[in-house]
Amino acid sequence: MKQFWNWKNYQIAWQVEDKDKDSKIAIVLIHGFGACKDHWRFNQKNISSIAPCYALDLIGFGDSSQPNSQISYEKKTSKNFNYCFDNWSQLVYDFCNEIVKKPVLLIGNSIGGVIALNTSKKLSQKCLGVILIDCAQRTMDDKRLAEQSLLMRFFRPVIKTLIRQRFLSSNIFKNAANPTFIAKILKMAYPSGNNIDEELIDLLFKPTQGKGAPEAFRGFINLFDDYLAPDLLMQLDNPVYLVWGEKDPWEPVKEAQKWLETFECVESLDIIPGAGHCPHDEMPEKVNPILTRIIQEAI
Repeated sequence: MKQFWNWKNYQIAWQVEDKDKDSKIAIVLIHGFGACKDHWRFNQKNISSIAPCYALDLIGFGDSSQPNSQISYEKKTSKNFNYCFDNWSQLVYDFCNEIVKKPVLLIGNSIGGVIALNTSKKLSQKCLGVILIDCAQRTMDDKRLAEQSLLMRFFRPVIKTLIRQRFLSSNIFKNAANPTFIAKILKMAYPSGNNIDEELIDLLFKPTQGKGAPEAFRGFINLFDDYLAPDLLMQLDNPVYLVWGEKDPWEPVKEAQKWLETFECVESLDIIPGAGHCPHDEMPEKVNPILTRIIQEAI
């Protein structure tokens, strides 16, 4: 059942599946960009057979507050919010301390993975580990500029200046925030076509109709200098487990294989054949047993 928590005068929506109230640990699910707590529709109940399982809507998404965006150079006011990984991580950190109140294992998909890594660092020993499902690699970050084409590097300052403008970001968002476009993106994200249904389209479309949804979009697309997963993995002591869709069109599995070989904290990599960017929803019958095994090993 959906509940709300007041965080810094914002309303944060969350839900829990809690079969074992005496469990000494809990699991927290962190969704990706444009998604919400219900994107774990095929996982949360299953995982809760091991320990209480929480899912929350990050600020800007789902049923949570969608305040006006504040880009780094803009003045901070009581009515705007800097959509960035530190602030999202602080939200999850406070959620773990104030709502969950137990040691946690964090599971994040896409940008939720970066948030999970940064939150794990903040939680320290209160975090048992992190499961990254197709973690965002953030190829457009300034720190990866050398990897971009010469043409992209040349036009980048112009692009950055343009998308700061609300008239442009709002128009881009307006064109994307419709069921037809969402279905088109899902066909890329879910290459097998599994579980692309009306429920999924609706749970992604509904939050886009919120008054502040274009502002959350503006905040996110202006994140050009923020955390990269490898930088966080280098600093982490808590164990990290990778789950990856073999055919992810945006986050190549080769990078996950590199992380497994490079970082001491990375314990394992499970590749889901034929799956894309969200294998937990596309192929839950393959991902849930993997999550169950990892959680049982971690605790």
